Amino acid sequence: MFSGSIVALVTPFNDDETVNYNKISELVEWHIANGTNGILACGTTGENATLSDEEHLEVINHIVKAVNHRVPVVAGTGSNDTKYSLHLSQEAEKYGVDALLLITPYYLKTSDEGLYRHFAYVADRVKTPIILYNVPSRTTVNIPIEILKRLSGHKNIIAIKEAHTETERILQVAHQCPRLKMFSGNDSQILPVLSLGGVGVISVVANIFPKVISDICRLYREGSVAEATALQVKYAKIMDLLFIEPNPIPVKEAMNEMGLNVGGFRLPLCAMGVENREIMLAELRVLRS
Repeated sequence: MFSGSIVALVTPFNDDETVNYNKISELVEWHIANGTNGILACGTTGENATLSDEEHLEVINHIVKAVNHRVPVVAGTGSNDTKYSLHLSQEAEKYGVDALLLITPYYLKTSDEGLYRHFAYVADRVKTPIILYNVPSRTTVNIPIEILKRLSGHKNIIAIKEAHTETERILQVAHQCPRLKMFSGNDSQILPVLSLGGVGVISVVANIFPKVISDICRLYREGSVAEATALQVKYAKIMDLLFIEPNPIPVKEAMNEMGLNVGGFRLPLCAMGVENREIMLAELRVLRS
């Protein structure tokens, strides 16, 4: 059920910074038409940190309704507050999401045992499958393999999103936690993760090139490794440039340049610097020409 390209969907805003729900519906249709295999609502790329509780849950609900069971919907419901994460998870569960994405607790920097208990607490109290989200660059927390092995024994914890470039770590996850499906959290790591047993990517780049990212996963799965590799290499530069400034600033700027009109940001995020923007858009023009 969960494989291929899952887009970490941006949250579009109107000029007054309210959520543009009509645009969300348009983006859902565009992604499904272009082969996206699943949609993540309210992840980091969806600016969940600046959404109110009501907005956070309404965006999830709106996406579930717009998708209407055509592809899986994953809801970002993680937090560094365990009980708050449970609240978001239980509310999202009511809407019929297909999975929950839970980030490692950030800032508090819990012990290994606290990390285990955090995820297990939520997993014990929901029925919806859980995808763990390991992104040390943002949280300073890297789930230890021994803790991950314990968590992989929980029937509700089915997958992990590994967002880093540590190939040895990816290998250890594949070797020691074979029950967990593994997703790349970096577009630049799609093929390395797939080659080590991963099932797909939770993608930022899919916001602008949905068919390309879906095709990389599909081609590799079908055994057309050379063709998948050619696409990974061709789009390697834009995969890096979308992080030339903090995500999701570059990807939303790129989407606006493409006429997708997803609006701006809420502070503390703001528009790109002129020089960085031109560097990114120059590569985008090359790829679209």
